[in-house]
Amino acid sequence: MSDLRRVSTGAPWEEAFGYSRAVELPNGLVLVSGCTSIVDGEIAAGGPYEQTVNSFNVAFAALEQLGLGPADVVRTRMYLTHGRDVDEVGRAHKELFDAVRPAASMIIVSGFVDPSLVVEVEVEAFRPGGEPGVSA
Repeated sequence: MSDLRRVSTGAPWEEAFGYSRAVELPNGLVLVSGCTSIVDGEIAAGGPYEQTVNSFNVAFAALEQLGLGPADVVRTRMYLTHGRDVDEVGRAHKELFDAVRPAASMIIVSGFVDPSLVVEVEVEAFRPGGEPGVSA
């Protein structure tokens, strides 16, 4: 599928595990891999709220490489390790997406690759018209 566009952010796991941060399909759908609160190779300080904001910012940076932004997001998935963090993660999501209102899921999981991480997010965005590199 040579008409796919792939985005790499240089995160160490991308190379080690063989994946792209984001992939844009010819129909305009953009899938962003799971993003965590890792900034410059280190887990950014903060609780669930801060980790959620940082994680979505990683996703936004990948979208930006494709000429898209938060307003183009149509679905989010938020994975958390503790049910007690639902309100803080939800608060961050509302602040980032209140005007956009994407479809969203919040899922409790048993853990992540590093126990300091409490949130991981996935994003799907859509480019109207499906023309790569051209945002409506």
